[in-house]
Amino acid sequence: MINLVLFGPPGAGKGTQAERLTEKYNLVHLSTGDIFRSNIKGGTELGKLAQSYMDAGNLVPDEVTIKMLESEVDARPDAGGFIFDGFPRTETQAKALDSFLNSKRTEVTMMLALTVDDEELKTRLLKRAETSGRADDADPKIIENRIAVYKKETAPVAEYYRKQHKLKEVNGVGSVDEISRRLYEAVEDHG
Repeated sequence: MINLVLFGPPGAGKGTQAERLTEKYNLVHLSTGDIFRSNIKGGTELGKLAQSYMDAGNLVPDEVTIKMLESEVDARPDAGGFIFDGFPRTETQAKALDSFLNSKRTEVTMMLALTVDDEELKTRLLKRAETSGRADDADPKIIENRIAVYKKETAPVAEYYRKQHKLKEVNGVGSVDEISRRLYEAVEDHG
């Protein structure tokens, strides 16, 4: 079983590459954003709980996020593995994911971290705003803040996996195919 944590700042190309990795290795793509939206839209107990925090302007607590993720994994007992996209975002979440996967007799195989310099990220996000209509991608100040928040709050999770010798940094600049090839090589070198 292959379990990948796909990591990188906003605009690094995680969504595109997650689709390709999912196809190539027959994995289940678990995006926390998609899981949140699905639970909220479906009116599940966890979705209602998450919505109550969001309505109050608060972050959804780790335990709610983790329960949603566990529910998704449990719903797919025959999966060949998973790509975790947007999770874990903190060391606490990483430890909870390790604990949960250990209970399933598996573990995170590796963290694939797409590395892209800030100027390239800004260019990509502004370009994405033109095609996707995402307002948070159109404002340079918001973009800078999102990158800063990523570096401050999320990037330390990479250090957690580095200590376990599971971090593989991959150059996220180039054509989509070039980046995919680098990711495939990282996965296959590990196995």
